[in-house]
Amino acid sequence: MPGPKPIESNRRRWINLGEGVAVVGLIISGLALWNSWSKEDRPAVVVEQARAIPLALRGRVEGDGKRLAIAPVEAGHALESLTVAAAGKPLLDLGNDPMLTSDAVERLLPEGKKDGIGALQVTLDARYIEAGSERRSNARYRIPYRWRAGGLIGGPTLRLTGLTRG
Repeated sequence: MPGPKPIESNRRRWINLGEGVAVVGLIISGLALWNSWSKEDRPAVVVEQARAIPLALRGRVEGDGKRLAIAPVEAGHALESLTVAAAGKPLLDLGNDPMLTSDAVERLLPEGKKDGIGALQVTLDARYIEAGSERRSNARYRIPYRWRAGGLIGGPTLRLTGLTRG
């Protein structure tokens, strides 16, 4: 019996190689299918989450400087409580709708002259809600003021001029 012809043996080798590649591809596809089915249905991981915005407060002067309405700059912040602290003075709790009066600021000022302009350095401690979670902020602010000369009957009166960070 004569042996196989060289052309036929070359062709059989390529058929076997092609079958081997097909079987490997089938195995890889089967493993990929098994992998996708074996995964539990987990919620998608959020890569970017909204970052917390630090609380910044602004003061709006009302009543010719007799009152200072304090509110968050960001609309997404809701004040729960606000406490004012000045060096060596008792804490002043303003609640969740803070309105600071010139009389309250006058009690926080050191004793001394009652003329000209100045600024009271205070620490505002706030509890607020942002995106459904409660947060705290503690920051230094300045409350600028000026003294208005009194008339014939009254003495000088304190007028608030704003609220600044620092």
